[in-house]
Amino acid sequence: MMLSKFNSLRGLLSAEKMTVVLTQSSGLKSFPPPKEFKDVELPEKGRLRPMEKVPQYPPTLRPFKMQKRLRYMRGPEPVHTELLHKQYGIVATGGGRLRHENFEMIRMFFLRHLELDSGKVFAMWRVDPPWQPVTKKGQGQRMGGGKGHINHYVTPIKAGRVIVEVGGHVEYFEVEYTLRNVAARLPFKAEAVSYEGMLEKRRKEEELERTNCNPWTWKYVIQNNMGGCHRWISKYDMRFLGKYL
Repeated sequence: MMLSKFNSLRGLLSAEKMTVVLTQSSGLKSFPPPKEFKDVELPEKGRLRPMEKVPQYPPTLRPFKMQKRLRYMRGPEPVHTELLHKQYGIVATGGGRLRHENFEMIRMFFLRHLELDSGKVFAMWRVDPPWQPVTKKGQGQRMGGGKGHINHYVTPIKAGRVIVEVGGHVEYFEVEYTLRNVAARLPFKAEAVSYEGMLEKRRKEEELERTNCNPWTWKYVIQNNMGGCHRWISKYDMRFLGKYL
C-alpha cells in the first residue's frame, strides 16, 4: 500500500517536473527561553545558620522541665504556612519534633548539594531552634522518684508548617533533588514544594470539595453523630473532623 502511494507520488512529480526538498525535523529542537529572576531579592546571608543545641537562659534562671504537651504537634499550623519569597521549600504534612541532629542534617545536606556561596542560591530557616525540653530517666532506674533529668531539646512541628525555604536565581528542577532527599530524611512526613505547586494543590482541593457529589463526608458524619460515632472516635477527630491525627 505504501509502495503504491510512493510510486503514484513519484509519477506525479515527474509529470509536473517539480522539485521537492526534504528536511529532516527529528534533530530540530526548540527550547524555552531561560527564566528571568527580576523580582528575586537575595538576603545578605544565604547559608543556614547553625542552630543552638540548648537554649540559652539567663544565669539566674534554672532550666525548666515540661510535660509532653502533644497538642503542640497536633492539628494544622495556623501561621507559618506560606513561602515568604514565593519560590521553593519543604513543608510538613504531619506533626512531629525536630531535634538538633535533624537541623544539622538539613544544614549539611544543603551545604553539600546547593551552591549557597555562589550568591545565586539562598536558604533560610522557618522554624525556631530547639526549645521544648524532653526528660529521660537513666538506664535501669525504677519508676518513681520524680521527673527525670533533661535529656535533649526539640522543636514541635504541626502539619502545614514551612520548615526551610530555598530561593534565588534557580528553577525548581535544580533544587528538587535536594529538597526531596531532605524531606525523606525528616522524622515526620514532609514534602518538597514550589509556590506554584502549592497554589495548584489548594485549588484542586477546593475544586474537589466544591464538586463533591457524595453527601456523606467526614464533616457531615461527625457533626450529625451518624451511627453513634461520638462513642468511639477521639476528641481530636471531632475537633479536626478526621483530617489530622
